[in-house]
Amino acid sequence: MKPAPSDWDRVAANEEFKDLMAAKARFIVPATLFFIVYYFTLPILVGYAPKFMSTPVLGVVNLAYLFALSQFFMAWTVAWLYMRAAARFDAKAKKILASLAAEKEKESR
Repeated sequence: MKPAPSDWDRVAANEEFKDLMAAKARFIVPATLFFIVYYFTLPILVGYAPKFMSTPVLGVVNLAYLFALSQFFMAWTVAWLYMRAAARFDAKAKKILASLAAEKEKESR
């Protein structure tokens, strides 16, 4: 006799859940790769193009300082974008849970 599928098996087999996981991956993977490249660009430029990065912009403030400060703003921007995307992910997850609960209710009758 085949064992009854667990709740997780039902969720994992659900097409809407698979779509949700794919949507999350489409946001998270590129955002992470972008941020890692952006983050490591500063030490690479400082190491390989020190004259360029020491170019004064405003008094003693040079390009390296501005790039370092921009990383704070970039982190906040990525976090803000994720919060917006997470709201959509949460709405999809609630819809999936509601449909699975309805299915389970039908089966228990």
